[in-house]
Amino acid sequence: MLNKRLKNHHIILASGSPRRQEFFKNLGLDFEIILKPVKEEYPPRLIHFEISNYLAQLKALPFKKELKDNEILITSDTIVWHNNEALGKPRDKDEAFAILKSLSNTTHEVITSVCFTTKTFEKTLHAITKVTFKALSDDEIEYYINTCKPYDKAGAYGIQEWIGQIAVTKLEGSYFNVMGLPTHLVYKTLNDIVDAS
Repeated sequence: MLNKRLKNHHIILASGSPRRQEFFKNLGLDFEIILKPVKEEYPPRLIHFEISNYLAQLKALPFKKELKDNEILITSDTIVWHNNEALGKPRDKDEAFAILKSLSNTTHEVITSVCFTTKTFEKTLHAITKVTFKALSDDEIEYYINTCKPYDKAGAYGIQEWIGQIAVTKLEGSYFNVMGLPTHLVYKTLNDIVDAS
């Protein structure tokens, strides 16, 4: 449906995430994956969604000079915000364990920002989902890390995996946002871009 409306546009998804690519397929979109390396660093003064907004925009920078008239570039970034701190991807098993231990029996926020860039404008949106975990035992954390190896995931977990099934007791907001893409925002914004063009 949306794909038909976008027939005069070419969508570029700058993400190596298999989950985000799957979401785009499920939305029925034709898109091209192009990746350009970016050092994902942000100024320490930034907090909360400012961080994910900044990183999503940073990922768009290498493409800006070469975008054609009909192209829509989509970049995104997800962070887990907990105890006034951004939790990124764990570097190793010890860090993954420490992150999951800190999330145990508490509520954290998953924030995903999506940046839409064309030759003439840029728009960045974000979604926030509150996720509550039950108290996790050390054995449960160890089992999850050993089984799923969540080193490519912000906050050291994927909600669609085993830990999401046994640990999440409450969810406020978009489930898909926790998986890495607020699909409702992507769908709405792409429709808005077509309406404005």
